[in-house]
Amino acid sequence: MMKLLLTASAATIAATGAYAGGIERSAGSVALLFEKGNYAELSFGSVNPSVSGVQAIPFPLAPGVVLPAGASSGEVAKSYTALTLGVKQQVNDKIAIAVIIDQPIGADVSYGPGTGYLYGVGAGSQAAIDAVAATALVHYRFSDAFSIYGGIKGEQVSGKVALFNGYTMNTSKEIDYGYLVGAAYERPDIALRVGLTYASAITHKFDVTENGAPSLPFESEVPQSVTLDFQSGIAANTLLFGSVRWRDWSAFDITPVGFAAATGGSLVSYDNDAITYNIGVGRKFSDAWSAAITVGHEKSNGGFAGNLGPTDGYTSVGVGATYTHGNMKLTGGVSYVWIGDAQTEAPGAPGVALANFDDNSALGVGFKAGFSF
Repeated sequence: MMKLLLTASAATIAATGAYAGGIERSAGSVALLFEKGNYAELSFGSVNPSVSGVQAIPFPLAPGVVLPAGASSGEVAKSYTALTLGVKQQVNDKIAIAVIIDQPIGADVSYGPGTGYLYGVGAGSQAAIDAVAATALVHYRFSDAFSIYGGIKGEQVSGKVALFNGYTMNTSKEIDYGYLVGAAYERPDIALRVGLTYASAITHKFDVTENGAPSLPFESEVPQSVTLDFQSGIAANTLLFGSVRWRDWSAFDITPVGFAAATGGSLVSYDNDAITYNIGVGRKFSDAWSAAITVGHEKSNGGFAGNLGPTDGYTSVGVGATYTHGNMKLTGGVSYVWIGDAQTEAPGAPGVALANFDDNSALGVGFKAGFSF
């Protein structure tokens, strides 16, 4: 029974990461540690967001030049793809090791020119964050019921910004390190597993150029997180599974020295942490086929969202199916995301709303291939 239920639980693809708090794109799952024997998997996801807003106020750009209320920002969030590779080696009955490579955070925002919207003035405004991480893990079983795991995570991050007012910023690529620890309780007879995972913050110190000239270095923290994962059989061939994830996004801040001196503010920061909920049901239909449906939610916090990240929470629904043949599992899935409405703040005018970003969404598709060896 346990094997059938674990197959069903694998039938979902997470394609909502772009809207799971801050700039998170991967939740860093350790689920492959619990696969039987030696195991490898490769997953591919593609997310196509639709995010646009309408300027709420006329904005005086220069003497005699006023940008009108009602101007559209156009589509500001670019589509993106993400890859994850994981390999697990079962050393003996008690010890397993694994390596996971993923893209834990990211951003790609572009306000195109010619719309009449403030951030589209001139050449427009663009911002990007690129990252890749490798996590090495060790899993130790005390018994069939209790186990612990932990490891080291190396993360490379870089970023760049070009704003409508001529300001530019480019960082160096920096590799820094954090750690991950966790513990799990299992009851194989009912496919029960509850795991708690803590991932430390990783602080990056960047060399930076602002407006084409070297500036002083600055630090930015990719924040810590705590994730509770669970699954349990609830009927024959049927599995309930889900997660609750907290991440300390209020600690995240991008504040280059020159930008802070000129404006007194940050390029990107968040006032609130994020708690993300996911729950799903998986069903085994035959030896070859299983399927699942998932629902995800992250509450909207209200207040102002950043102009370089004009979203606030989300609700998602996803469906997926898994085909199992011999030592191979192939999974495909699709998720639809209702992105929370957001209001952005006018630059240089604290407390004044610049634009409303309403009725936005995203469509994600994914594919995963897993192999036991």
